[in-house]
Amino acid sequence: MIFPTGKGRRSRKGFWPALVVTLVIAFVISPQFRFFVVSLFEYPFHYREYREFGIRVPSGYAVHGIDVSRYQSRVDWERVAAMRVGEKRIHFAFVKATEGTWMQDTWFDFNWKNARQNGIVRGAYHYFLPDLSPVDQARHFARTVKLRSGDLPPVVDVEETRGMNREQIRKFTKTFLDHLQRHYGVKPIVYTNRDFYKNHFADQPEFKPYCFWIAHYHVADLNLPDGSKWHFWQHSDRGRVNGINGDVDFNVFYGDSATLRKMCLP
Repeated sequence: MIFPTGKGRRSRKGFWPALVVTLVIAFVISPQFRFFVVSLFEYPFHYREYREFGIRVPSGYAVHGIDVSRYQSRVDWERVAAMRVGEKRIHFAFVKATEGTWMQDTWFDFNWKNARQNGIVRGAYHYFLPDLSPVDQARHFARTVKLRSGDLPPVVDVEETRGMNREQIRKFTKTFLDHLQRHYGVKPIVYTNRDFYKNHFADQPEFKPYCFWIAHYHVADLNLPDGSKWHFWQHSDRGRVNGINGDVDFNVFYGDSATLRKMCLP
């Protein structure tokens, strides 16, 4: 029997630290290797990988979109519209317009104009602050956003309480929605995350007629706690798209492109 020498044992002991150092270096300098490692831990395995988008995309959905605000800075919408990854492309984009009673997003005018000019179905959203007048917030949004034929209905983003109780949030949100519907002649869309939906809108008859856009990340599929149907699902906040510096939210639509067009203003 041949026993390993001390030198052989030392060389094997040094193998594992060297391997770890090599993997760490590869993780730092190689985007492809980093994507592979991160995807193993962050996403369900039956999502399909799209390295160009930097995320895994839920299967079974044909219509994909993004949402942007000042955090994406200047967006090159021509490059966004031109990006193709297999059969996947960006069909629609929600653009932040306003917040509260006076704030307008820095890049709204630019994004609103250029998304449409490049053939992307556009929608505008308002970040709702439930402790401020819902009427004043609705008027602020209506002054800022001029919807045209082919645009998606207006969106209210409600996801924080700011000290208000459930009944107050429901009442103020409904008041905001009613004012927008009277102004634009179409029912608005409600955006929120799944937990907020569960705590404030689930099983509430006055909110059943509205389309919901739900944020819920790193899950195989999206089901609402009261069994209601969702229309848009924000499934990631770490997507990558040509023409956008940094991460961007990714969404899918529950339907095909023809159904999306039917949702738009006539």
